[in-house]
Amino acid sequence: MRIEQLQAFIAITETGNFGQAAKKCGVTQSTISRQIQSLEQDLGLPLFHRSTQAKLTLGGEKLLPRAQRICQEWNKASRECADLIAGKQPELCIAAIHSVCAHYLPPILQQFCLDYPEVQLRVTALGSDRALKVLRDGLIDLAIVMNNRFLTASTEIELTVLYEEQVDILMAANHPLSKLTKIPPLELVKYPQIVFKDGYGMQRLVQEWFKNQNVQFKTAMELNTLDAFRGVIRQGEMVALLPHKALIDSYNDPTLAIRPISQSELAKEFTEQELDSVLTRQVVMVTTRDRLMIPPIAHFYQLVKDLGKNSELLTTELIGQ
Repeated sequence: MRIEQLQAFIAITETGNFGQAAKKCGVTQSTISRQIQSLEQDLGLPLFHRSTQAKLTLGGEKLLPRAQRICQEWNKASRECADLIAGKQPELCIAAIHSVCAHYLPPILQQFCLDYPEVQLRVTALGSDRALKVLRDGLIDLAIVMNNRFLTASTEIELTVLYEEQVDILMAANHPLSKLTKIPPLELVKYPQIVFKDGYGMQRLVQEWFKNQNVQFKTAMELNTLDAFRGVIRQGEMVALLPHKALIDSYNDPTLAIRPISQSELAKEFTEQELDSVLTRQVVMVTTRDRLMIPPIAHFYQLVKDLGKNSELLTTELIGQ
């Protein structure tokens, strides 16, 4: 059964004969006849009494209201798909990690609203793993997150690397470690750590990094907002490993100090190449290939990509400050 057959069936009931129905559908009368014959074969009973005027049989009367509903739904779905292709999308749903929402997205959001004023933007700050899961479930259109190859390794995924940023140590200004210019891991683990909650990629990254350094660290607290990190760290000797963009608001705060990580104390245990590397995280933009066929989503994606071309240089300059 095809939608064209149901459309032909309804046209005949509305016009009263096969010839007028053919004109209404823009096909030949023989095409209309073949469509109805095929439909009758599928259903196993005649739909019309063949006479000067097409009159519904009992089977045709049963089919008509259902055929009308099916065609109405088909027309509605066709219009909605056409609207998507034309860029008439009512809303665009974005999920991004907190630092991206605060410092990376604002100019893009403003530009998108100017370019697509009829599309409502919905932006939610989520942890990386959670954002990728809701993208996979179809609840959002695009995610800007810390890369997780286990959640992005799919043929349907479109991924663009935006930037890679260094992870540093946030501490109170009067913290004992603040006297050092760089903090070795063996000194760092002497103090309790604050980490992001489960579902945030930073928690996984920090845990894996300490494991690779072959040192144990103590998690004293789990938080999920940058304001909470800053508030707690000001009060004592807890420290946190946080990426650069998450620390931008802390550089000019006299109650806080930021220091890079040094691996010099582990020289005997690691190769020179491993020692030269620093702890970093890779921030990516992720969507699905089918969504990039929708003009507003494709436009937002391109705006972020264009900004991302300059992010590596900008991040390097800021880290060096």
